[in-house]
Amino acid sequence: MYTSRVNFRSRQAQLQRSLEASRLDALLVTHLPNIRYLCGFTGSAAALLIAEDNCVFFSDGRYGEQSREEVQSARIVIARKAPLLAAAEWLRLNRSTSGSSTLGIEAEHLTVAERKRLFKAVSSKTRIREAPPLVEQLRMVKDPDEIEKVRAAVNLGASLFARLLRAIRPGVKETQAAAEFEYAARSGGAEAMSFPTIIAAGKRSALPHARASEAKIPRLGFVVCDFGVILAGYCSDMTRTLHVGRPRRQARRLYEAVLQAQLAAIAAVRPGVRVREVDAAARKLLQKHGFGRYFTHSTGHGVGLEIHEAPKVAAGGSEILKPGMIITIEPGAYLAGRYGVRIEDMVVVTKHGCEVLTPTPKELVEI
Repeated sequence: MYTSRVNFRSRQAQLQRSLEASRLDALLVTHLPNIRYLCGFTGSAAALLIAEDNCVFFSDGRYGEQSREEVQSARIVIARKAPLLAAAEWLRLNRSTSGSSTLGIEAEHLTVAERKRLFKAVSSKTRIREAPPLVEQLRMVKDPDEIEKVRAAVNLGASLFARLLRAIRPGVKETQAAAEFEYAARSGGAEAMSFPTIIAAGKRSALPHARASEAKIPRLGFVVCDFGVILAGYCSDMTRTLHVGRPRRQARRLYEAVLQAQLAAIAAVRPGVRVREVDAAARKLLQKHGFGRYFTHSTGHGVGLEIHEAPKVAAGGSEILKPGMIITIEPGAYLAGRYGVRIEDMVVVTKHGCEVLTPTPKELVEI
């Protein structure tokens, strides 16, 4: 669907420049989304060794042909052992040419067993150190090609919302409604769902991170619908809360409060603003309406190759928004045992503010 315009060499060069500042001679990248970001590989077994003067990709025999088709701006090594160990062996044998002495690892993405094997496999002269999230920091700011891909994923997900409205009706199981929607998504071109579709109806709408269950949609009550699709590797994420039957006054009041909080948070998004200020804008509105204590999660998160990326839009967050960042804005309020509401859009930070990517209206829909 897309003709890639990704400059992988530029991404690698940015990372290489950050190695010196982090006092690393090389970085062993093992988190698959990071590998995809740096060289284009989409398989399930790989490692990427980035040093100041080279970039070497490792995989196994299952991915020989795929590696040659996908991997760009990196030397390809197809080994008969696990990519992690192949990278350690290459580093040991080529230490004199690579100049590596301090190796950074992505500690959050290695198991204890993998770290032990790595320590055993590298040269005794190589120091292994946990690296800061260098690739994740690069990934926070999307380039124009990434923004285009996210926009396409958002539009595909939003275009299927009407199908979801038809699937949700009293007596239908949450799982059935989710299944009908996911079938429509795959039929419409989605590679996969960004996450298991959330359909939470009635009292279950008060569960902030519910999953679709065997429970049937009631004749009266809110239905939280949280879903997203993956297209060209990039995720989308949106939430709309519907109401089966005519909502009572208190339920409508809750919905309007959450909507105002969401709009206030979106209005706060602009370059130079810290993420905690966006979170505070949503909380201030919900507090004003008397629902502040029912907002129990962060206001949003980054989205890209993964459904949850940096930055986290939360109280206490110090990350400063920059043009090109894509985040969700999704405040909610959840009254345990009664009902809950969440409204979510994806926005991209622009030079002077932000653009809402999600095209779906947010007025309360009654079914």
